Amino acid sequence: MSQDPELLRRLLRAKDRMDAASHEEWPVRRLGRVSGVSEAHFARSFKEAFGIPPHRYLLTRRIERATALLRDTDLPITDVAFQTGWSSLGTFGRTFRDVTGESPGEFRARVRVGPSPLPHVPLCFVAAAHRPDLTIAVSEKRRQDEGDTDRTQPTEVP
Repeated sequence: MSQDPELLRRLLRAKDRMDAASHEEWPVRRLGRVSGVSEAHFARSFKEAFGIPPHRYLLTRRIERATALLRDTDLPITDVAFQTGWSSLGTFGRTFRDVTGESPGEFRARVRVGPSPLPHVPLCFVAAAHRPDLTIAVSEKRRQDEGDTDRTQPTEVP
């Protein structure tokens, strides 16, 4: 179903504001005000237009920014967490691991092993390649991962 071009412009305005300040809190109420529509209409329309709910989009942006800071700076992990919008180091670490499969410290150690053998790649390509794929909620992913560990035991059928 196609959306009204004016509504899409309004949604893009809110998306651009989240991109510019992903470290800030962006509840649906605030996003609805930015786009000039009701909260429920904004949430539905955003998911329809961009394929993911606004909160998941914001998490994606925060993880992208955190990975760049971990890769390109010597900031302590705590500072990275707070600069990218988390108010709790524990929540940042758990969410980062759920999305990327490794802790922030493990990620930093892995990407700093040595120079890349690849030629220069434009940053927009690198960012797109490293964009977290949050097609499901982090809590749902965590439940699935926990369920996978339960299935490692073979079951016998009588």
